[in-house]
Amino acid sequence: MTSASVAGPATVLVFLDPDFEDGRVADAAKPQLMATDQGATRGDGVFESLLAVGGRPRKLQAHLDRLAGSARVLELDIPAEDRWRRAIETAIREFRGQHGHDVSESPAASPATGPATGQGDELVVKLLVTRGVEGGGSPTCWVQASAPGAAGRRQRETGIDVLLLDRGYDSEVGERAPWLLLGAKTLSYAVNMAALRYAHHQGADDVIFTSADDRVLEGPTSTVLLAHLETSDDGRGGVRTIRRLITPQLDSGILPGTSQGALFTAAKAAGWELGYGPLEPKDLFDADAVWLISSIRLLAPVNHIDGKEIGTPELRKQLTAELNALYATIE
Repeated sequence: MTSASVAGPATVLVFLDPDFEDGRVADAAKPQLMATDQGATRGDGVFESLLAVGGRPRKLQAHLDRLAGSARVLELDIPAEDRWRRAIETAIREFRGQHGHDVSESPAASPATGPATGQGDELVVKLLVTRGVEGGGSPTCWVQASAPGAAGRRQRETGIDVLLLDRGYDSEVGERAPWLLLGAKTLSYAVNMAALRYAHHQGADDVIFTSADDRVLEGPTSTVLLAHLETSDDGRGGVRTIRRLITPQLDSGILPGTSQGALFTAAKAAGWELGYGPLEPKDLFDADAVWLISSIRLLAPVNHIDGKEIGTPELRKQLTAELNALYATIE
């Protein structure tokens, strides 16, 4: 393995070593992980991915809370929250220093695409924990900072085509078999990546998983949202539009979405009605709009599911702009 194949030049690594209060900056061009680390040999670990805009991490507390929750499920003893915060600050500062970032050159936000999303302004920050070297007894923890890929921005602007794929479990398996870790964000993403490759081979961009008992679950790296618009009498001889935002219920064995939760809070304050499944595939086809939302790609409108158009281009664009405007208010 060459050093170039280990990490690209735009990656910053900061390890949470006990002897370094603000984290230890490591050379991303050189191997850093032991070959016997159980994260590499067994996928035994947890992670979080978040977006930093203008040097500020978004929804940081929600991601730290979910990382701690995932670690508890896997019985991993991870560093305290303040150490993660300092390591994240170090990674962001190091990356921006290396790339001479100038915030004044960052693009402005727009309702159609959401918050400012130029590569120079955005930064992908990952928090990673493995069980460590086998027999070593101590987790390996680090923060990784890198530039975002172009695909995410393109998909949030132009929309995506998705396939419905059977995940192979019924919607109650999460409660019945907690050892499957369905509610934790683990490093074991091989199945998720295989689903995405399958979708790409079929000419689609992404996937929405369904359960064996025909419930809508989640995407491989995202949460599902759908919207319904209803009109009713406003009591004064006019008509009012009710906007309802719905996501699958969490007890079906899906990962709680930090972006979905933050957007729901903003949408509720703006007068949207909120709902939580259970959802079936027909609910997606009947929706006025469907999105896959995640912390890095943000809000990606779904153009087609299994080849069938969802809503209309005009309505998708309108509702996406409304939700992006709300998402831009989220810290």
